[in-house]
Amino acid sequence: MGKSLTYEVTKEGDGVKIRDYMTEVLSFSGRFTRNAGMEKRIKVNRSIVKLNHKLHCGDTVTIEIEKEESQNIIPEDLNIEIIYEDADLLVANKRPFMVVHPTKSHPTGTLSNGVLYHFKENNEKCIVRLVSRLDMDTSGLIMIAKSQFAHMNLAKAMDENKIIKSYLAVVQGEIQPKSGTIDLPIGRPDESTIKRIVCEEGQKSITHYKTIDTYNRGSLIDLTLETGRTHQIRVHLSHIGNPIYGDTLYGTEEGNSLINRQALHAYKLVIPHPRTGETLTVHSDLPKDMKSLIEAIK
Repeated sequence: MGKSLTYEVTKEGDGVKIRDYMTEVLSFSGRFTRNAGMEKRIKVNRSIVKLNHKLHCGDTVTIEIEKEESQNIIPEDLNIEIIYEDADLLVANKRPFMVVHPTKSHPTGTLSNGVLYHFKENNEKCIVRLVSRLDMDTSGLIMIAKSQFAHMNLAKAMDENKIIKSYLAVVQGEIQPKSGTIDLPIGRPDESTIKRIVCEEGQKSITHYKTIDTYNRGSLIDLTLETGRTHQIRVHLSHIGNPIYGDTLYGTEEGNSLINRQALHAYKLVIPHPRTGETLTVHSDLPKDMKSLIEAIK
């Protein structure tokens, strides 16, 4: 796949300004359209045009989606595991205890530092545009868009619930029934805590689950999010009496001695590709510490 998009104008674009054609016919965001116009990345029949240019049936519109960009992130060789990559999208498998994006307390050593190093090593002019995030102690798949165009389409797909995110968790006890849906609102009791709770005034939160396997002291659960609230899976499982092993915020002392982080892994993403719309399914294996935990509770 190249770094530009090409469209042939049909009857619906005849006499329409390129600005309106891009936003109303091609479904580009207004922000992307304005930026592309100002940066002279829009051509009609190979000539750069302004946003008020009127199109005619049969015209060829070419939009450059790559541009020179920089980011205040230090590239670092962190041996990031990349599960999938093409011209538009990168999916990385974040290991436990890794922060996703630099902060004041974690300026280096983050997934974003490692991804930016990967881009530079491959002579790609991309910046790190995170489409999804995970808690520091949660492992698994994270989507990164490689252009403003890809980020726009993936963010839209996320808003429309067209991206399916599935997780594996090792929980205490056996969930009854073995599969079902947890539909309980989640909120924060006050601004002084990061902890969330199930409460009537909270935001609608829906988690679908099914039991993969049961053991002597717990279960392996497959969970799919319909909504994406902060700590949603951890709060829901704790609330129904099956906290995740190793979860120091929502779990129990008993569950914290066998693994040194919450046993939660984002193992599958189902994504409409930002350019083609074709369904892309990406998987990652259960990490070693969760496999060891399962052996310990069998």
